[in-house]
Amino acid sequence: MSDLPQKPAAGVSRRTVARATAAAGLAALFGAAATAPARAATRLGPRTRDVSVPSAALGRSAPVRLILPSDFATRPDKKYPVLYLLHGAHDDYTSWTRETDIEAFTAGRDLIVAMPDAGPTGIPSVWRGGPDYETFQVKEVPALLARDYRASGVRAVAGVSTGGYGAMAHAARHPGAFTAAASYSGILDTTAPGVPAIMDAIVARENLPAASLWGNPVFNLLTWRDFNPRARATGLRGTALYVSQGSGVGGGGDPLPGILESALWPSAQGFARTLALMGVPATTHFYTGGGHDWAHWKPEFTASWPILARALGVPE
Repeated sequence: MSDLPQKPAAGVSRRTVARATAAAGLAALFGAAATAPARAATRLGPRTRDVSVPSAALGRSAPVRLILPSDFATRPDKKYPVLYLLHGAHDDYTSWTRETDIEAFTAGRDLIVAMPDAGPTGIPSVWRGGPDYETFQVKEVPALLARDYRASGVRAVAGVSTGGYGAMAHAARHPGAFTAAASYSGILDTTAPGVPAIMDAIVARENLPAASLWGNPVFNLLTWRDFNPRARATGLRGTALYVSQGSGVGGGGDPLPGILESALWPSAQGFARTLALMGVPATTHFYTGGGHDWAHWKPEFTASWPILARALGVPE
């Protein structure tokens, strides 16, 4: 199996870290189903489409980028499993096709790749009195794919950074909806020390009130726990899991990706310990060094691919 090509890691990683840590002066501290039909798809290539999905959960239309199977047009009766790829903070649904060679990687494989929007923060959750990206990604987009693109009920989900949060949160909060979930440098314990400040910084960077996500992390602790992958880990039983995280220690160049990766290390470790204590199997890769960037996420996707492929029922 070929690896994803190693493009320069200039995408979500540095923008995510630089913007999030700048917000609120935190850099120093971190030392419901759609009822309307989808609009016509915009063809970007032989297999790639952008679709605008009318969403009741968001109160607006939102995009999803699709990569269709190579034989999609020639096998009109065939149904396909779906791999959902979620983007990180301060990026968008185009990141996986921009930063990786996912189109070439999946050529000849019988699956649909779906990359749904998660808004500017990349936190695909139910916002307090605001948009419901969880329902959009877990209910509305799958309904569209089943209706218009012959998607089967077999799904796996993977994501980077806040998308890694989304992958584990979706699978935990909707047991059985996904056969596999993979997180690459995800935020996996939202109430771990220092993590609420990181979440607040991501929200603040987009000029949104911090409480507009889940409320105050102290006064609204039950809500924070309800959307916390670690607190909802029992829902992951029976789902194939892959968790990767770097320590962020060492390395040269821009220090910010390493700083944020280091800040999230205890969260990922605590999540993995909880899974182990509960007897929930997971493949983990905790590595020394590394940064919160695509240079490390691309090989982690490749490492997780056999797990995702088996769960989707496609060849590795």
